[in-house]
Amino acid sequence: MDGRWDGLRAEVRKTIDELVSSGAEAGVQVAAYLDGRPIVQEQAGQADATTRRPLTAGTPVHAVSTGKGLTATVVHVLTEQGRLDYDLPIAEVWPEFARHGKDRITLRHALTHTAGLPALPADVTREDFTDWERMCSLLADAEPLWAPGERLAYHAWTFGWLVGEVVRRVTGRRISEVLADEVAGPLGVPGELFLAVPEADLPRLARLEDAGLSAMIAYAAEHLPNFDAVAPPGVRPDAAIGSRPDVLRADVPAVGTMSARAVARMYAALLGPVDGVQLISPKRLREVSAVAVRAEEWVFGQEATFGLGYAVDDDGSFGTAGSGGSLAFAYPQLGLTVAAVRNRLGAGDGDPMEQLRILIRDTVARELGQ
Repeated sequence: MDGRWDGLRAEVRKTIDELVSSGAEAGVQVAAYLDGRPIVQEQAGQADATTRRPLTAGTPVHAVSTGKGLTATVVHVLTEQGRLDYDLPIAEVWPEFARHGKDRITLRHALTHTAGLPALPADVTREDFTDWERMCSLLADAEPLWAPGERLAYHAWTFGWLVGEVVRRVTGRRISEVLADEVAGPLGVPGELFLAVPEADLPRLARLEDAGLSAMIAYAAEHLPNFDAVAPPGVRPDAAIGSRPDVLRADVPAVGTMSARAVARMYAALLGPVDGVQLISPKRLREVSAVAVRAEEWVFGQEATFGLGYAVDDDGSFGTAGSGGSLAFAYPQLGLTVAAVRNRLGAGDGDPMEQLRILIRDTVARELGQ
């Protein structure tokens, strides 16, 4: 790696070593790419506290909604290939979806969380999540809460099946297979970037621990009137559901499993070439990373900003973050991507992965004179 980033790497390494040694974290991975080349790849701690298996750079970690960025990237790659269109009415390729007046909902609405279908039945189970046909049937039968584009509501779980079924209908393949063939494989990270984890790879995963996430979710369910509509009690996005082998093996493309270095590499290939692989054109990059909707969001009651499948931040970055503290973001103006994952899912802990993102972003911007 470029020697001018030795100081940054040392600071990241010191920070995560302290987080682990203090007991605040079990295992952490942090990675960053600049102009298509890795500048940070640091990890510390254990993948499994029971066996004391170390967390390596290539250990996949279930990273909850950070996986939405993988799903969105599949869409953009297929659109770049001319196989999808953002304004495709979903019912055009999924006729059953047209029920209850949903014929005007487009792929763009799904990507921007404005499809009007954020809710799941209150009695949905984790076992239901392993049945793709059942979950798609639920959405095909669902009545939208409002007209497409009318409101912004985080489609916490439904995002995955809405987008994933469009991909399946167009390609004839599960979205996890498309990710493997069109993204992870070409980038040389086939064992580190998953929407559905193959059975053989399950033993390699980091073991998740709860460190306040469940309590935070319970608090949100009690105080936010729409929270249980999008994440019913049986399927809350916590360490318990993220540890189930049957759910991990299934296509649930609102969430994903990844190493920090693999997802940082994926975002880098959105910005430009990485070892000769460039996922989308500069023109498409501008389109997918631009603000598509900014409004008060229905679930959390705060203003939120989305591009096409990614959150867009005020600092010029786009990407996704997951409950419990994982994240992956790209900074087009800097040519920088940053990812951090942890296997101790926390809340109310000062968001240390976000602090690491800020450290890397600010150090790079300062070095580049921006």
